[in-house]
Amino acid sequence: MKIAIDAMGGDHAPKEIVLGAMDAIARINDLQIALIGDQEKISPFLTNDRNIKVIHTDEIITGEDEPVRAVRRKKNASLVLMAKEVKEQNADACISAGNTGALMSAGLFVVGRIPGIDRPALSPTLPTIDGKGFLLLDVGANVDAKAHHLVQYAIMGSIYTQKVRSIKNPTVGLLNVGTEDGKGNDLTKKAFLQLKEAPVNFIGNVEARDLLDGAADVVVTDGFSGNIALKTIEGTALAMFSMLKQTFMSSLKTKLAASMVKNDLKGLQGKLDYSEYGGAGLFGLAAPVIKAHGSSNRRAIFNAIKQACHMIEHNVTDTIKQAIVSAEIDKGENE
Repeated sequence: MKIAIDAMGGDHAPKEIVLGAMDAIARINDLQIALIGDQEKISPFLTNDRNIKVIHTDEIITGEDEPVRAVRRKKNASLVLMAKEVKEQNADACISAGNTGALMSAGLFVVGRIPGIDRPALSPTLPTIDGKGFLLLDVGANVDAKAHHLVQYAIMGSIYTQKVRSIKNPTVGLLNVGTEDGKGNDLTKKAFLQLKEAPVNFIGNVEARDLLDGAADVVVTDGFSGNIALKTIEGTALAMFSMLKQTFMSSLKTKLAASMVKNDLKGLQGKLDYSEYGGAGLFGLAAPVIKAHGSSNRRAIFNAIKQACHMIEHNVTDTIKQAIVSAEIDKGENE
């Protein structure tokens, strides 16, 4: 397996990217990694270059760059060269913790889409109370969507969940304002009817308040609603731990209590740790493309690499291709 990684993307690049890559090489057999970025900045952290090569470039795409323009103009940017490694079949998959919009643009313009997929979906795995987790898609690749796009998301998400997360016959829910049939706007009403006929284990509508309870293994929605749901979950988790910290530090009594439950609190924090789930897959592209969290540490990068390896090993992209070809998805003009 060969994976290309944007070594200059993310808040802690290149250090944490390089450390995560070395961890992966040490623990995953038959893995080769290409780190794309500034050789001079990467070298101090690359203490073991076994099965790791560096492709030098000093051009990067920043968070301030306009995504489409940057991908088209910065031909030698680390993120663009990473995508080219996949396009030219020098790598089986690619990972970046950099500019999300630029990665989506590079995925579309350089890596390319799976035939039959109209729009790719950005798809993170989020935590649930029981520790099982669920896949949410789309969370922002496309803010507007049609009903048949959500059906494609459901098919792709089901295949990924079954093959990579080893969940047999994963349940699929449609994010909505109520669980009753017929709820929602025109998009969700049409998507509901099409999902009932789709080759997935569709269980109906699910509400946002039930997501962390594990209402479904795969939850589909348009990118606008999905991004709001994702940011709300992330913000709530951060606010909750901030309030807990303030409470436990408020007096000598609470500080003593905090010392007694310290390990339990760390366990709770671990359940909500994004780094345990790797990155967000950009499903619908011709090869695995993974967006790691912008603040990824070495553990998060390692898990994103492991996630990419699982997608390669289980032929997720080819399975999606076959499923989309065989599925009869209504793309009617009246959506």
